[in-house]
Amino acid sequence: MAPQAQLEEEELQLYEDAGPMLVSRLEGTSVAAGDVKKLQEAGYYTVESVAYSTKKALLGVKGISEAKADKILAEAKKLIPMGFTSATNIHKQRQDIITLTTGSQDLDNLLKGGIETGSITEVFGEFRTGKTQLCHTLCVACQLPVENGGGSGKALYIDSEGTFRPERLKSIAERYGLNGDDVLDNVAFARAHNSDHQLQLLNQACALMSESRYALIIVDSATALYRTDYIGRGELASRQQHMAKFLRSLQKICDEFGVAAVITNQVVAQVDGGAMFVSDPKKPIGGNIIAHASQTRLYLRKGRGENRICKIYDSPSLPEAEATFAIGEDGIIDPTE
Repeated sequence: MAPQAQLEEEELQLYEDAGPMLVSRLEGTSVAAGDVKKLQEAGYYTVESVAYSTKKALLGVKGISEAKADKILAEAKKLIPMGFTSATNIHKQRQDIITLTTGSQDLDNLLKGGIETGSITEVFGEFRTGKTQLCHTLCVACQLPVENGGGSGKALYIDSEGTFRPERLKSIAERYGLNGDDVLDNVAFARAHNSDHQLQLLNQACALMSESRYALIIVDSATALYRTDYIGRGELASRQQHMAKFLRSLQKICDEFGVAAVITNQVVAQVDGGAMFVSDPKKPIGGNIIAHASQTRLYLRKGRGENRICKIYDSPSLPEAEATFAIGEDGIIDPTE
């Protein structure tokens, strides 16, 4: 079977078995079809998105009264379990989590399989450390079958710095024996022009993911536009509030659609009393907001030649450790000598 046909068949099966519950399911309850349509127009494409929302958010939907909001929330929560469960059940669920290969066996070993779906992975470092190259490799790798380290799904790429290069995807596709044109067709791309637009694109992402199986969403870089849209300490609170809203929306996408979210982040120099920290002179921007939003944080730095070093900076399940990888013509690869 051709890779594209195989992807479409697996995508359909995965979407039915493990995909989100479309908001149209509420039509079979006491919720009127007209109200379901209003929810869809407001960006609520899944029952999960409704169940996870606050009553205040639903009241912001045009035509939804307080009584209707109560009814909609009640019906959504009947379909989506939101109560306590045993740690045993969570452990079983985590054993079934899909990981996406990075392209490097050493890096995959460091991450216990690869980039985890259902959560946000932050990748930060200086320029030329491989952040964007990793993103490009993942866009192709996520289209592979699950047994080959992929997610049998498509990728969505939000670019805020103008670094996306489709020709890189074609060269990486050759490495995996995939058709380059098919790979490009399975990547939805958007250029974010400001921080408000970047947030709005997540709503469009939900619409796409409600129609087809996606395995990955990338935001490269998640913080670049905030550095220019919000300037000075006087706008710091507004910047952090907006960034928190963006990251919360991204996490909701992970929860609703089970995709892996990968965001890249820039770094700044740490200064103490006018002197640079010699041991670790760089730190990711975004402060506590982005630190708490990302489940796994990876610090990339330069090594010898084309080699790069990845360090587990923070993770709830991975110990602090390092791995070396390289950047090649066909994406992220194992280190060269």
